[in-house]
Amino acid sequence: MIDTSPAPLFILSFRQRDELAAIAVAAGWQVVAARRGAGVARRFLGSGAPVAVVDARGSLNEGLDAAQALSGVIGSNGGAMLVLVSRGDVDAIGRFYDAGATHFLASSFSDTEFTQALRFAARHAERMAGEWQASAPPDPLGWRLDLRNRSVVLTPAFARLLEIDEEPSPRALLRTLDLPERRAALTALRRLSSTRHATAFAHDLSSIGRVVQHLQHDEKARRIDALVEPLGSAPDSVAAMREALAGVRDAGGARRWIDRRLGQSAGGTLTVLLIALNRFEVVNTAYGRAAGDGLLRAAYRRIEEIARETLERGVLVARMGGSEYLIASEASRERIDLAVEHVASALARPFVVGDSIAVLGCRIGMAERGDEDSAATLLRRASEALADAKASDSATVRVAEAGEDDAPVDRLAAELRQAIDQGDIDILYQPQVSASTGAIVGVEALARWDHATLGMIGADALFAAAARADLEIGLSDHIQRIVMARAAAWPAALAGLRLSLNLTAGDIARPGFADLFLDRIDASGFPRNRLTLEITESGLIEDLGIAATLLATLRSAGCRIAIDDFGTGYSSLAYLKSLPLDYLKIDKKLSQDITGTPRDRVVVRGVIDMARSLGLSVIAEGVETVEQLDLLAKEGCQYYQGFLCSEPVDVATLMRLVAGDS
Repeated sequence: MIDTSPAPLFILSFRQRDELAAIAVAAGWQVVAARRGAGVARRFLGSGAPVAVVDARGSLNEGLDAAQALSGVIGSNGGAMLVLVSRGDVDAIGRFYDAGATHFLASSFSDTEFTQALRFAARHAERMAGEWQASAPPDPLGWRLDLRNRSVVLTPAFARLLEIDEEPSPRALLRTLDLPERRAALTALRRLSSTRHATAFAHDLSSIGRVVQHLQHDEKARRIDALVEPLGSAPDSVAAMREALAGVRDAGGARRWIDRRLGQSAGGTLTVLLIALNRFEVVNTAYGRAAGDGLLRAAYRRIEEIARETLERGVLVARMGGSEYLIASEASRERIDLAVEHVASALARPFVVGDSIAVLGCRIGMAERGDEDSAATLLRRASEALADAKASDSATVRVAEAGEDDAPVDRLAAELRQAIDQGDIDILYQPQVSASTGAIVGVEALARWDHATLGMIGADALFAAAARADLEIGLSDHIQRIVMARAAAWPAALAGLRLSLNLTAGDIARPGFADLFLDRIDASGFPRNRLTLEITESGLIEDLGIAATLLATLRSAGCRIAIDDFGTGYSSLAYLKSLPLDYLKIDKKLSQDITGTPRDRVVVRGVIDMARSLGLSVIAEGVETVEQLDLLAKEGCQYYQGFLCSEPVDVATLMRLVAGDS
């Protein structure tokens, strides 16, 4: 059986501080790194790490948000949370403690001090783990390669997953990968050296989906250790978190209850209410975590009492996490409306917090079952109704009615995974044209889905559906793979064209994405120097520093970088100053405004002049008329794309267009 050391360690650092990972690796840890707080609880659970490090130095608010997001899973799974703060922020340690942190370290600190803090945190996690055996982390997935004798040993869990021996030959382990991913694995292994001790690559496992293998080279021991991190939803063994309120049904139990009721009473009524307390975080911050927990219990008692009195049999009350509660009932709509009225009234009454009085109130989202509803879809619609209520200045209750009025994107989400698996997502290409010669010099790859009932669906709707289905990374990976593979197989007539490919916000936030993406390019055989990566403002706005580092890595590897839809967001100038760019793509609204008023033309001229003074080439999007093209060319725009040349087309049509240009 493989020695499972080095133990996994989860590090969240908002300022790209790779030295933390280097110190931890030198101390014998296997690091899983994250660069943004979104989805941090799920990633920590998936890592199997007993300790989470939150580097809040220079990122106090982001660190507090992350600590709050992690507090539930840390407490529920018997882990530890080490928070790093700047010397000037030591006064915030109390706030981090209230948010669930267990250990702290203030800068500046030595490597030894950081290592010792990790050991204290790990010891705490070991003690706590004994109290929470029912929710212990899953068995680790990984392997070790001894470079001295080329022997491989797998963890038992990984061997079971791959259905191979725990001590296979290196060749047998490689054969578990498809050929392109085998190349990516070998490329990642070759990247490891005396100066580069860690890297990663991604691939699919049929049993659990997409995974990332984090590789670390121990030069002294002459071995390579790999930790396999599943992406997407957390493993079942750790997904059901212990409920902080004794005796309260948790979110997992609520979903199972709803699914059973939906299965037992086909066509019957079932209504879900999601109830969110107003201003709870203000009270929690002002009075502390203990007072906040007491307030949550008091709110639950009020909700439960009303549900039992007004809805009688066939009712469920649960706490879904944070300050949100659920009531699910098979009662009539009249009784449901009565319960809503009483709950809103009860939660508007003051709560006693210590020696003070707190007035909270609530917002409620309601959804009634539809013919095709599962627990997941019913709860999602209730969540959307709750979000609408929260966004309203006056509404306490919002209702999402079941039936045919569901948004098309909801229907797409349910079908998207099957479309990906069956290869129904296609790629079209919109030509990019030289404004001076009229020659097609490149194309932008655009995802399309020819849906059986909804017709042709573009990339925006696709990714909106993917967000609902938690498939954003899976969809992005799928599109990137098929775009690169198809472009690598283009006929000689298209060999001179540049290929533009969009990266998403999720791509930018993924730890190790640069290595993973470069592996994907190399495995496809498409030349890096003919690839342009397009980034939209919406994909960068929260992570400008991380994006700049990522794009600099990709650019130094031979790719070119374009900022897409320029002029649609308020942060455009910050992007021009901070990011390593080659192209600026003018949003189609700006391009079309050039034929408007003199003032419109001055604005477009200013954008083009600014871009060219920074050494950027300018591409105008959405060009539809000869007049627009003439004016854009006169102002110095070098390239354009739009219906004036062509709509997005398949490869055969693209070849005819290119042949017509030559």
